[in-house]
Amino acid sequence: MQAIVIGAGGGRRLMPSTAETPKCFAEVGGQRILDWTLTSLCENGIDRICFIGGYQIDKVRQAYPHLAFRHNADWQNNNILASLFYAEDLMDGPFICCYADILFTPSVIERLLSSDEDIVLVVDTDWLSRYEHRSEHPTYDAEKVIARDGVIIRIHRDIADQEAHGEFIGVVKFSAGGAARLRQHHHRCRERYARSPFREAAVFEEAFLIQLLQEMIEAGERMVHIDTRGGYIEVDTREDFDYARQFWKDIVSGDQP
Repeated sequence: MQAIVIGAGGGRRLMPSTAETPKCFAEVGGQRILDWTLTSLCENGIDRICFIGGYQIDKVRQAYPHLAFRHNADWQNNNILASLFYAEDLMDGPFICCYADILFTPSVIERLLSSDEDIVLVVDTDWLSRYEHRSEHPTYDAEKVIARDGVIIRIHRDIADQEAHGEFIGVVKFSAGGAARLRQHHHRCRERYARSPFREAAVFEEAFLIQLLQEMIEAGERMVHIDTRGGYIEVDTREDFDYARQFWKDIVSGDQP
């Protein structure tokens, strides 16, 4: 299984911790965020890992020479979806991709790998309790999902809190077939919307991954979810960073389902 970690952005909201190093180098519980990601992947037998970098990529290359790398040199002008597709050459088989600024436990990956569905998203069903401590990152920023009978029918930030099944944590698995269809939809949308508005993005190059996923859902693609009750923290702001440093090691030791 291939893994792709998307970490090109500069982490502006985590300053000054990201002034000289990439966001995934922020230390939580005595390790970098990226170390926790690699541990969760490697403990599940995933050792083919590609890091997509931009800001401060040379420091990641130097610290993790065993990883494969793809360089999003235009990271200041594009977004997560564009970053992911710098590794399109690695999508000819099954793969997992994840954001580089999140903490998640090994059991999340274990349960993700247990699904034989083509496209599987990890969703935190305990997300609202986490947002009680996120005044700098309100719920309208959450990548929420609506699900019915195990199938995701909508993924969007504008979903009302009370309608959401949970929050997409930024970890998704594609089978070989799912990866092929992801690429097909990406090519279709890139050709149609290049340098033009795409859904909520001002231009296609600035789109988020969830915007392509929603496009695929509306085109009839089936996406399912596996759930975690916690076991995940996004580290987007200084407030998140302080929270993670206080609670993450306890979460890992419990590895809550």
